Amino acid sequence: MFDSKEHSHRRWNALTGEWVQVSPHRSKRPWQGQVEKLEQERRPAHDPNCYLCAGNERVGGEINPDYKDTFVFTNDFAALQGDIPSGGENNGLLKSKSERGICKVICFSPRHDLTIPEMDVDAIAKVIDLWVEQCEEIGKMDYVNHIQIFENKGSVMGCSNPHPHGQIWAQESIPVEPMKKQFQQEKYRLDHGGDLLEDYIKQELESKERVLFENEHMVVLIPYWAVWPFEAMILPKKRMAYITGMNDAEKQAFAEAYQHLTIKYDNLFETSFPYSAGIHQAPYDNREHPEWHWHMSFYPPLLRSATVKKFMVGYEMFANPQRDITAESAAQRLRELSDVHYLKQ
Repeated sequence: MFDSKEHSHRRWNALTGEWVQVSPHRSKRPWQGQVEKLEQERRPAHDPNCYLCAGNERVGGEINPDYKDTFVFTNDFAALQGDIPSGGENNGLLKSKSERGICKVICFSPRHDLTIPEMDVDAIAKVIDLWVEQCEEIGKMDYVNHIQIFENKGSVMGCSNPHPHGQIWAQESIPVEPMKKQFQQEKYRLDHGGDLLEDYIKQELESKERVLFENEHMVVLIPYWAVWPFEAMILPKKRMAYITGMNDAEKQAFAEAYQHLTIKYDNLFETSFPYSAGIHQAPYDNREHPEWHWHMSFYPPLLRSATVKKFMVGYEMFANPQRDITAESAAQRLRELSDVHYLKQ
């Protein structure tokens, strides 16, 4: 008899239409290996050399205000620019097009020594308020069709500054990953007459096997199709195409879910757990998108300890993603951890 806890199998990602190879027999209890603890880096509350701290000079020469909670500014060396001429190339198989956009930096806190799991829920709610405000503002720009909110935490994820911050990129085109989800959600609505993620949440809440946390408005879970070892999602229980659709209670619930998940992450190997996180929502193209259900995904690389990470190489590069830890075992491991941050225990 086939047993998904023992036998290799493939899982379908309903959101992207792609497959992931799961090989649970290779690592049935992945957390039984050695757990290495890194020496904790002690950072000051204010670093005079940090270009994101309040009152300091940024790389471009601007002086940050003496902000007390959150702060947003246009990236001094933005990857996307709004004032470029349109153009490109269309020569057989050689195609390109100009891409206008805007890049902003979101400072989560004036405290240089904090990360999201160490902030209180009200402070995290202010970050979410700023995301919403920025989406409302940027979404009105005539050329913007996609807004990408994301956070890179930890140097292993390419974060060059430990000050708690994230970014918002907005652009003319809809990028590859959200376009996949656009297609799959639209197809599901046409085929089934319902909302893909709303139906998925119902299944997950019935089984509870991969659910990490829920409150009145939000669910945190390890997706059935997870690729990264401890990949997770935060989803609103009711369908909303945009984060701008949240009321105050929903934003507070989102902040609570965000804090809960990241505390579990830090407690797993008792280290500041690195990840890349991003929010996918409907295109900002002035059209109705009844198929869209916004969600926040977390892709953490750590596998067995604070120093052992998962590498996407070989088979993953040339075939499709592969994982040894099942989504169910990852969820069980995280659920068993304390809800109190290990530095406060």
